[in-house]
Amino acid sequence: MRIRNKPWAKEELEKSKFYVKNPEECKGKWKEYFENSNSPIHLELGCGKGYFVKKAALQNPEVNYIAIDLIDAMLGVANRNIIEEFNGKEIKNIFLTRYDVEEINNILDKKDEIERIYINFCNPWPKPRHKKRRLTHTRQLEKYKQFLKQNGEIYFKTDDDGLFRESLAYFKEAGFEMVKITYNLNEEPSFWNNIETEHEIKFKEQGIKIKAGIFKLK
Repeated sequence: MRIRNKPWAKEELEKSKFYVKNPEECKGKWKEYFENSNSPIHLELGCGKGYFVKKAALQNPEVNYIAIDLIDAMLGVANRNIIEEFNGKEIKNIFLTRYDVEEINNILDKKDEIERIYINFCNPWPKPRHKKRRLTHTRQLEKYKQFLKQNGEIYFKTDDDGLFRESLAYFKEAGFEMVKITYNLNEEPSFWNNIETEHEIKFKEQGIKIKAGIFKLK
């Protein structure tokens, strides 16, 4: 997703109580940084404007969420959207941080006990020379295994047929168990407790089928 520069974003993020400027300092200690007694930590990779994490965190106050993106402008908008969604309620179970997912093992390890990863509508990188950049590529999945708990899960959804089909092979190659998949999430309301993203709403209006899957670390 492209977004125009937001000159105010960096300053607002640095003032935000739930933005982490130096996530490397949290490696192995994320639970200590949350101001609550929650045990589960869920991670969203490529959180964009925060449409997913703001609703997930409000609906599940017993779960802590770390949301990562690489673009300050995105995170600035996400910060505002989260504040608006909580509508005056104290925000204790979300951390936003700017980081490159390629280097994610610099900020997370097994001590953090991540129970679930969300990958929502990531860049499909369709050209063969770019496919290793996919967040679901085997190369990336091997990195996630370094901090995902045993029996931890990855929740993945996309509008892209090719990405979904090839991702199934990536998960298998990386040793993940396929719990369940769907090729049309809109027609399976009981598939999971779905929270629609900004992209998803647009795709749904256009009649595009959403593919989704749950994959477990054996």
